[in-house]
Amino acid sequence: MRVGIGILGGGTVGGSLANQLLREAGAISAKSGIDVELVAVGVRDLAKKRDFPAGYATDDLEGVVDDDRVDLVVELMGGIDPARSLLKRALEAGKPVVTANKELMANHGEELIELAAGRGVSLLFEAAVGGAIPIIRPLSESLAGERIDRVIGIVNGTTNYILTAMEDEGRAYADVLAEAQALGFAEADPTADVAGHDSAAKAAILAGLAFGVWVSVADVHTEGIDGIDAMDIEMANSLGYSVKLLAIADGGERGHVARVHPCLIPMGHQLSSVRGSSNAVFLEGPNLGQLLFSGPGAGGQPTATAVLGDVITASRELLAGSQVTPRIRYSAASPRSFDDVENQWYLRLIVADFPGVLAQVAGAFGAADVSIKSVWQEGRGGTVTLVIITHPAQEKAQRSALEKLSALDAVDQVAAIIRVLDEE
Repeated sequence: MRVGIGILGGGTVGGSLANQLLREAGAISAKSGIDVELVAVGVRDLAKKRDFPAGYATDDLEGVVDDDRVDLVVELMGGIDPARSLLKRALEAGKPVVTANKELMANHGEELIELAAGRGVSLLFEAAVGGAIPIIRPLSESLAGERIDRVIGIVNGTTNYILTAMEDEGRAYADVLAEAQALGFAEADPTADVAGHDSAAKAAILAGLAFGVWVSVADVHTEGIDGIDAMDIEMANSLGYSVKLLAIADGGERGHVARVHPCLIPMGHQLSSVRGSSNAVFLEGPNLGQLLFSGPGAGGQPTATAVLGDVITASRELLAGSQVTPRIRYSAASPRSFDDVENQWYLRLIVADFPGVLAQVAGAFGAADVSIKSVWQEGRGGTVTLVIITHPAQEKAQRSALEKLSALDAVDQVAAIIRVLDEE
């Protein structure tokens, strides 16, 4: 019962998987009855030093897909092209596919899933979200009969590492980012992580699986952490909150909506304790209550382990000649506008200190139909800092209040805006 494996991508995850297949082949066979055989690893640059045996490397990527000895294709290259064309080539040839490519699945997953279903083969992507955390299969299989109302996730290890270090050590964002890059936790160009794009792709995938509708990554409201100041993290902590970059997806009769942005989380919430580069996904529903999935969110070995699980599942289906995993199906639905979402806001204002300023600030919120939950003032004389947390209100109302605040002569600066995970 042999299954030949062709890997596309020989980087950190691809190299880890190649070594795992070579090292653990006997154990995999003993546990599953499947004899996995690594056939080839497709790479872009043969001259680059690799962590797996060089004899498996080839720069003929199409040749890996077309090789008759390859029964199953694993894509770990990342990006849209040439990954998309290579996976379509594999699926059209009737070869099952395993991928960890969140960008590809968020943008073209519906097309690839339909192609796989039409050819009667597997397309599995457990490692596309959350690294080693098993979340795709629970959403698509174990919880397929449950209504999911909300998904909240910390799904990017780089940003969680940065925010954790800022909180624990009181350091500035730029300082921690530079350290994360030096340690290899962040890329030389960290934009995809710190601007929220990586989390947005994962939010789209999670929302689609949770609500059974296709969610385009273009419809995910996205903000990053590059504007977070150490002062706001310190203030949040003093008020009983931790700051995290969250991927949030809400369902319901009015339509789904997915978003990524920094958020103040109450210290008692389970997600507030997710530290360092760890990831976590929190599910809410009327029957299941609340479920938390957490674990390593990045790294070659943890991600390769999740990929290997999909490889074994796809191999079982291939050898059985019949469907083992249920096909993922999406129905059509229009997203709800982010402007209509109810959010609480944290704002830090620099204002002039004279009688009547608080009344002006409160009037700006009141004119926009936003109620203030709490106000703190720091300093006296000249300019002072006002920290305000609002009650929940529609995003468009909060933005209207922001415009009115910014127009006040007494408001020198709106220094920070961070949303608050709704407690009400």
